[in-house]
Amino acid sequence: MTDGSLGQWYSKGQVIIRQGEAGDNIYAVQEGELEVLRERKGGGEILVATLRAGDIFGEMAILQKDVRSATVRTLTEARLLTLDKKTFIRRVHEDPSLAFNMVRMMAKRIRALNAQLGERRARVERRRLERRIGNQRRRGTRRSRQ
Repeated sequence: MTDGSLGQWYSKGQVIIRQGEAGDNIYAVQEGELEVLRERKGGGEILVATLRAGDIFGEMAILQKDVRSATVRTLTEARLLTLDKKTFIRRVHEDPSLAFNMVRMMAKRIRALNAQLGERRARVERRRLERRIGNQRRRGTRRSRQ
């Protein structure tokens, strides 16, 4: 699907990048919604984020020469602008504020992940405490019957 504008259209449900694959492109979402997914060790996927117009993804593989850390799939029809590593680096040299904005975006993602980890740790600790209290109550009930 083309409409003469910059960017490429992707259909709903299309995988743009796949976790574990090599990557040398960065993507900017112009229209539509995408989901960021990580594979679980035991199988299945975990939703990490939802991307919308103005978001970018794929930057880690460009910056680190590493494989993709997540899979990104379209939730709706979406238009994406794709930049290869060479073009991206040239654009950063032309406009260093692009690098600053990317670092700001990555810092925002790190904060969100830290918050999620903190919430998860709190839930795990709460469950442990509830089990411990439940075990103590059961032991106390058994002792009082004796």
